Amino acid sequence: MGAAPGYRPSAWVHLLHQLPRADFQLHPVPSGFAPQEQEYQQALLLVAALAGLGLGLSLIFIAVYLIRFCCCRPPEPPGAKSPPPGGGCVTWSCIAALLVGCAGIGIGFYGNSETSDGVSQLSSALLHANHTLSAIDHLVLEMVERLGEAVRTELTSLEEVLAQRTELVAAARGARRQAEAMAQQLQGLAFWRGVPLSPLQVAEDVSFVEEYRWLAYVLLLLLELLVCLFTLLGLAKQSKWLVIVMTVMSLLVLVLSWGSMGLEAAAAVGLSDFCSSPDAYILNLTQEETGLDSDILNYYFLCNQAVSNPFQQRLTLSQRALANIHSQLQGLEREAVPQFPDAQKPLLSLEETLNVTEGNFHQLVALLHCRGLHKAQSLWAPPQPCVHWQDYGAALRGLCEDALEGLLFLLLFSLLSAGALATALCSLPRAWALFPPSDDYDDTDDDDPFNPQVVGPWGWGRGWGPAPQAQTPPCPLPNLPAGIQALCAVAVIHLSPSSTPD
Repeated sequence: MGAAPGYRPSAWVHLLHQLPRADFQLHPVPSGFAPQEQEYQQALLLVAALAGLGLGLSLIFIAVYLIRFCCCRPPEPPGAKSPPPGGGCVTWSCIAALLVGCAGIGIGFYGNSETSDGVSQLSSALLHANHTLSAIDHLVLEMVERLGEAVRTELTSLEEVLAQRTELVAAARGARRQAEAMAQQLQGLAFWRGVPLSPLQVAEDVSFVEEYRWLAYVLLLLLELLVCLFTLLGLAKQSKWLVIVMTVMSLLVLVLSWGSMGLEAAAAVGLSDFCSSPDAYILNLTQEETGLDSDILNYYFLCNQAVSNPFQQRLTLSQRALANIHSQLQGLEREAVPQFPDAQKPLLSLEETLNVTEGNFHQLVALLHCRGLHKAQSLWAPPQPCVHWQDYGAALRGLCEDALEGLLFLLLFSLLSAGALATALCSLPRAWALFPPSDDYDDTDDDDPFNPQVVGPWGWGRGWGPAPQAQTPPCPLPNLPAGIQALCAVAVIHLSPSSTPD
């Protein structure tokens, strides 16, 4: 089967597609995309379960490390005020891990944007396909209605006017038969009419799911960013309560990171299987949902010279019928109008109807070509087969290149986030153990006049109330003469912190 135009599987698709797969019994599973098969579903669930295994191992490692830190820590000597050796290394390792987590958050924002762009490109391609199919149905319906109206009114009136000439009536009836045959051929060109599958509905469903996926990842990224920033703030201010709260939040974000990693890994592997050979799966699924012939689907999905246009015969017969109608009406205009002037009005009306029908027919031919699903143009714009906007290949590129690349960046974000948070959870308890102990007056203000610990210039606290009475200290040299002892006592009073200034 040929490849879709404008799409080639990328190196990431080939790499992920070559990874081995196994079901719950560890039996090998083919890497072909088959989401309806139970073995393939089990293989993707097993890929997601690897993230759960990583979460369990990381939690066990963190628990063992913290238990060892709490139970096997050597006792501190009494009166020790200096931090134990290695304390700065613990704090800086925690800070480095949090900075790595912040870098991973930037990668996550980029991956989320890339995934959203790829899915948006897919939705745009579906919307354009719906526009093209609706345009085909509209043009066919309009031409059939115009031809039917011409048969009922103008040709009937023309036959009544030309009733006296049998050969002219036969020519008018021949034009009627050609118009009816053309209308019958045109009705078979509206191949999408009555199909239960609507590209518009699929595009709306895809956009709806993508909006909530994008919002969920933005909230996860913002949550981890806040945890990292507030943890760094707690380390900088040496606030134990803030560090403890952020430790609990880090444990929650760690679980979310491993969970998102499992979803991203399973989605990336499944998407790589789909993108390695998308045509077969899309053709089979579309045929099941729509019931269309495989010739039509192959023609539109592949769009190459190896597949012929399944509508070519109907288009040829319609073109021939349209040319015959023109030829018969021109002959009637030459022969009937000189003899029957009343025939001129219905003939002019028929010519106008045929001109409009011919213009619509040429536009229908352009839309029915497989490239009609590969360009965007107005319903009434002239066909421009060289102008492309969104097509089947562009939809595959958006899904298999941009979206897959975004998933891989999100997977890298989850991996960096899990590693950084696990390191932080091991380092934070040791970091807050190094914080200096807080006393009862840590939060008091030195300028507070009601602070009893602030000593004023007069030797007592600056609270309200009388100053404490200072007792005269004895002279340190009692064996001196009495006069010298008196001078010594006065000097001690003036030099004492509790003495009152003059």
